[in-house]
Amino acid sequence: MRRIIVGVSGASGSAYAFSALRALAAIEGIEVHLVLSEQARRTIVLETDQTPAEFEALAHCVYDDRDLGAAISSGSFVTSGMLVIPCSMKSAAAIAYSLNANLLVRAADVCLKERRPLVLVVRETPLHLGHLRTLERLAEIGAVILPPIPGMYARPKSVDDIIAHTVGKAFDQLGIENDLFKRWT
Repeated sequence: MRRIIVGVSGASGSAYAFSALRALAAIEGIEVHLVLSEQARRTIVLETDQTPAEFEALAHCVYDDRDLGAAISSGSFVTSGMLVIPCSMKSAAAIAYSLNANLLVRAADVCLKERRPLVLVVRETPLHLGHLRTLERLAEIGAVILPPIPGMYARPKSVDDIIAHTVGKAFDQLGIENDLFKRWT
């Protein structure tokens, strides 16, 4: 069983997280460990027809973002990596500088220190120089920066197609086989 941590921050883009959680739930051999930030809980309600409880129902283990003693806060709890989807610039900055004030950031920091994959679906536009420097720092310390930019070669027909493309690309970075999007041939 491969353990994958999914962190959902309060950035706009809750639909990306829900799509990722649904896709992971459908894959045998993957155990999902979920942490929702407090702001994510608010954003989910504002942006989707789902509730935070519906997100949580798609995970095997759910953690309180305030619980810095949770299993995913330790490098001795072995995982196959972490996906932060969406990732706010506030969370990105906290991860970049190891400001471990909540569990989402601490779990991401653990992935970096243990050299496990960390994929950040950063949701902000436009980006100013401070954002770019934060993303540069994250890339330098080992994070994968994966903004939700659709591949138009797949000729998406719906918002769901665009979301699936980003989720599939994120899964690729975690070594999770998927057929969520049309690949270039």
